[in-house]
Amino acid sequence: MEEIFQRMAKELQNLNSQLSDLEARTWVELLWEDFEATRAKAGREYKGKEMTERIVRQWIRNYGPMLHEMSFEKFLQKKNKSH
Repeated sequence: MEEIFQRMAKELQNLNSQLSDLEARTWVELLWEDFEATRAKAGREYKGKEMTERIVRQWIRNYGPMLHEMSFEKFLQKKNKSH
Protein backbone atom coordinates (compact mmCIF):
# COMPACT_ATOMS: atom_id res chain seq x y z
CA MET A 1 0.00 0.00 0.00
CA GLU A 2 2.84 2.36 0.78
CA GLU A 3 4.05 2.22 -2.81
CA ILE A 4 0.54 2.79 -4.17
CA PHE A 5 0.00 5.81 -1.91
CA GLN A 6 3.38 7.30 -2.82
CA ARG A 7 2.76 6.86 -6.53
CA MET A 8 -0.74 8.35 -6.33
CA ALA A 9 0.50 11.28 -4.23
CA LYS A 10 3.13 12.01 -6.87
CA GLU A 11 0.44 11.89 -9.58
CA LEU A 12 -1.64 14.34 -7.55
CA GLN A 13 1.32 16.69 -7.19
CA ASN A 14 1.91 16.54 -10.93
CA LEU A 15 -1.64 17.83 -11.38
CA ASN A 16 -1.48 20.33 -8.51
CA SER A 17 1.92 21.80 -7.74
CA GLN A 18 0.41 23.90 -4.92
CA LEU A 19 0.20 20.79 -2.71
CA SER A 20 3.17 19.79 -0.57
CA ASP A 21 4.32 16.18 -0.39
CA LEU A 22 2.49 15.77 2.91
CA GLU A 23 -0.71 17.41 1.65
CA ALA A 24 -0.79 15.25 -1.49
CA ARG A 25 -0.22 12.09 0.54
CA THR A 26 -2.89 13.10 3.05
CA TRP A 27 -5.43 13.73 0.28
CA VAL A 28 -4.73 10.32 -1.23
CA GLU A 29 -5.23 8.63 2.13
CA LEU A 30 -8.41 10.61 2.88
CA LEU A 31 -9.93 9.85 -0.50
CA TRP A 32 -9.00 6.16 -0.17
CA GLU A 33 -10.52 5.85 3.30
CA ASP A 34 -13.62 7.80 2.29
CA PHE A 35 -14.32 5.57 -0.69
CA GLU A 36 -13.86 2.33 1.26
CA ALA A 37 -15.91 3.54 4.25
CA THR A 38 -18.75 4.85 2.09
CA ARG A 39 -18.87 1.64 0.08
CA ALA A 40 -18.91 -0.47 3.24
CA LYS A 41 -21.67 1.61 4.86
CA ALA A 42 -23.74 1.18 1.72
CA GLY A 43 -23.45 -2.58 2.16
CA ARG A 44 -21.50 -3.06 -1.03
CA GLU A 45 -19.25 -6.05 -1.51
CA TYR A 46 -15.53 -5.32 -1.11
CA LYS A 47 -13.97 -5.35 -4.57
CA GLY A 48 -10.36 -5.09 -3.44
CA LYS A 49 -7.70 -2.44 -3.44
CA GLU A 50 -7.55 -2.44 -7.25
CA MET A 51 -11.09 -1.06 -7.41
CA THR A 52 -10.34 1.54 -4.73
CA GLU A 53 -7.16 2.57 -6.52
CA ARG A 54 -9.02 2.96 -9.81
CA ILE A 55 -11.70 5.17 -8.23
CA VAL A 56 -9.23 7.32 -6.28
CA ARG A 57 -7.12 7.80 -9.43
CA GLN A 58 -10.26 8.95 -11.25
CA TRP A 59 -11.00 11.42 -8.45
CA ILE A 60 -7.41 12.66 -8.58
CA ARG A 61 -7.69 13.26 -12.33
CA ASN A 62 -11.06 14.99 -11.95
CA TYR A 63 -10.55 17.00 -8.78
CA GLY A 64 -6.80 17.00 -8.12
CA PRO A 65 -6.08 20.35 -9.77
CA MET A 66 -8.56 22.00 -7.35
CA LEU A 67 -7.86 20.17 -4.08
CA HIS A 68 -5.62 22.97 -2.77
CA GLU A 69 -8.76 25.14 -2.64
CA MET A 70 -10.36 22.87 -0.06
CA SER A 71 -8.98 22.46 3.43
CA PHE A 72 -8.71 19.07 5.09
CA GLU A 73 -10.91 20.37 7.89
CA LYS A 74 -13.75 21.18 5.48
CA PHE A 75 -13.41 17.75 3.87
CA LEU A 76 -13.56 16.02 7.24
CA GLN A 77 -16.53 18.14 8.36
CA LYS A 78 -18.45 17.24 5.19
CA LYS A 79 -17.53 13.59 5.64
CA ASN A 80 -18.67 13.54 9.28
CA LYS A 81 -21.99 15.24 8.45
CA SER A 82 -22.81 12.67 5.78
CA HIS A 83 -22.16 9.67 8.04
